[in-house]
Amino acid sequence: MDEREFHFTKHDFDKLRQLVNEHTGIKLSDHKQEMLYSRLSRRLRSLHLNSFASYYELLKSDEEEIVNFINAITTNLTAFFREAHHFTLLEQVLIPRLLAKNSASRKIRIWSAGCASGEEAYSIAMVIKEIMPSGWDVKILATDLDSSVVATGKLGIYTPEQVQKISKTRLKNWFRTIPATGQLQVNSELRSLITFKHLNLMHKWPMRGPFDIIFCRNVVIYFDKSTQKILFDRFANLLDDNGYLLIGHSENLFQLTIRFRLLKQTVYVKCQ
Repeated sequence: MDEREFHFTKHDFDKLRQLVNEHTGIKLSDHKQEMLYSRLSRRLRSLHLNSFASYYELLKSDEEEIVNFINAITTNLTAFFREAHHFTLLEQVLIPRLLAKNSASRKIRIWSAGCASGEEAYSIAMVIKEIMPSGWDVKILATDLDSSVVATGKLGIYTPEQVQKISKTRLKNWFRTIPATGQLQVNSELRSLITFKHLNLMHKWPMRGPFDIIFCRNVVIYFDKSTQKILFDRFANLLDDNGYLLIGHSENLFQLTIRFRLLKQTVYVKCQ
């Protein structure tokens, strides 16, 4: 007997996961049915709906609810300096190479694609600020499909638990404590490096590039192979010659593109 709050059939799941795919490019496998039920049940309660069929009908006509729908199903697992080897490489190899390569323009552009609530972008910014000579024009674009986490990233406010793995030196240099709440906010100098934008990777990209580095980590894993091929080609189009693409530890470009060569595990260089 189904004792769940809402009746949720395989037919409901199939219709809703088709909408997920149409709007985000994300492919939900059969074992994600319970996850979808859990996340969307909150929307049904909030909207005082009594069935997933009613919710599906609403989604076909309500653009605002489509945004809430996308936000509900998006996974936003992140942390400061997650996959720390990438930030070591950024500090010791990638930025020194770009300082030599871009010495004439004195400009560096970085894109954090799938930035979630901003921890990745701020981690990049900390490394940049700590090693970059003065007089350089550095900008970081941070985008995500989930508009709510983009808003969080823009504020740059985090709990003590979220920043506990950051060194005491970095906390002192780049954060201030908000006395009323005990939360910590990234300082304005660091925030000024980053532009946060809501962006669906399946849609047209407004930025023109070129970027020197693109971080797109633990994002393409949610797409099928044909969508991954398209995305990697679009990333290559926006990268400068010999620009760098960093992906997640469970991702790779094998048999998906010939436009990059492997620098080291999960780090690729655009071929000229």
